[in-house]
Amino acid sequence: MEDEYIEFIKKIKHKVGVDLSLYKEAQMKRRITTLRDKRGHTDFNSYYNSLTKDPKLLDEFMDRLTINVSEFFRNPKRWDVLRDSIIPNILANKQSLTIWSAACSTGEEPYSLAIMLKENFPTVNYKIIATDLDEIALSKAIQGIYAEQALKEVPKQYKLKYFSNENNQYQIDPSLKKDITFKKHNLLADKYPRNIDLIVCRNVLIYFTDEAKELIYRNFSDALIENGILFVGSTEQIFVPAKYNLSIVDTFFYQKI
Repeated sequence: MEDEYIEFIKKIKHKVGVDLSLYKEAQMKRRITTLRDKRGHTDFNSYYNSLTKDPKLLDEFMDRLTINVSEFFRNPKRWDVLRDSIIPNILANKQSLTIWSAACSTGEEPYSLAIMLKENFPTVNYKIIATDLDEIALSKAIQGIYAEQALKEVPKQYKLKYFSNENNQYQIDPSLKKDITFKKHNLLADKYPRNIDLIVCRNVLIYFTDEAKELIYRNFSDALIENGILFVGSTEQIFVPAKYNLSIVDTFFYQKI
């Protein structure tokens, strides 16, 4: 059974370019097995054969690889630090920002960034690159329609200003979309952007092996400009940041040195 799973992930890497061996095996195998069983397969060989023949099944599989649980201004105290300290420091010697929202899921994070910048730094030119592996999540991000639960940390005045509500579905204001570019990106395989002032990648790396995390941290460091900032999730503390030419500037914020 173990050999069968190893063969399955080799075939998946060849077919879609995603190396599942760089994800924590127990979590990933459990997630895929649940989906496989749900679709009526008892082994990985027959499941893979079905994936190759049915595009909808393959889309579902790719969607399941990623964890699309997000909300606006998740962990709001960290966003307060970003607004009050981190971004003002970045802007000390410049009037424009290039931000990368990596593994952006369904878009709550890049839209939160856009709201914060419009409200608190109205004279600053900015562009946000928002990427994810999951094309279904990206299409939802581009659509920009959210359930009320996703907005629980959004201040009331922002909710009124930047969302239109119809049957408890909240549509993001189109003005927020014009400075955000959504595109597909595989953190484990694709080329990283360069000259980034701020990378936001939160609550994603916990699913990767230590080997994969090391690769990603090195690539993030290379992507940042000097003194640029990496903002990670509340379970993703970097224990030896100097290894990646980073230093801690606040809880879950690391600066390129």
